Amino acid sequence: MPSHLNFITGNANKLREVKFVLDPAGIEVRSQSIDIEEVQGTVEEVTKSKCKKAAETVNGPVLVEDTALCYKALGDLPGPYIKWFMTAVGHDGLNNLLAAYEDKSAEAVCTFGYCEGPGQEPILFQGRCQGKIVPARGPADFGWDAVFEHNGKTFAEMEKAEKSAISHRGMALKKLQEWFNEENATLN
Repeated sequence: MPSHLNFITGNANKLREVKFVLDPAGIEVRSQSIDIEEVQGTVEEVTKSKCKKAAETVNGPVLVEDTALCYKALGDLPGPYIKWFMTAVGHDGLNNLLAAYEDKSAEAVCTFGYCEGPGQEPILFQGRCQGKIVPARGPADFGWDAVFEHNGKTFAEMEKAEKSAISHRGMALKKLQEWFNEENATLN
């Protein structure tokens, strides 16, 4: 298990959520904001490509994350392009995308990619959370959290620990943490 990870993100909210889970496990998370061109494709293809490029850029171990928000009525769009949709249309626009559909169900998907360094194959850890798209509720300071509802609450309305326990990111981080623990046990 590495003593530290270079988490490639410029998003302070994502960094806080990752540190909330991994810091207590004894992994120091260091943030590096590197602008990496993203390929078009599935969330897995996007994450692997980003991970390989990041490992080459920092010449060492990296952790990257890609998030998707998949609307069932739209055949899983916007998917891995949610960041650009959110920037372009905001919370109201995310709701308006589903105005013509009765089905407001959505799936939040988080995929972490870990790569030990340049030339190494990334390992993916994915978490999924079912929910639905609703008019914005709660603080609107973290992406689309205010419009994604799971079990009656939007992610924005949840306390950190509550969200971390059930969210797409929390589930993916648990898988990553378990993998690190297994790798550490194998080495000892």
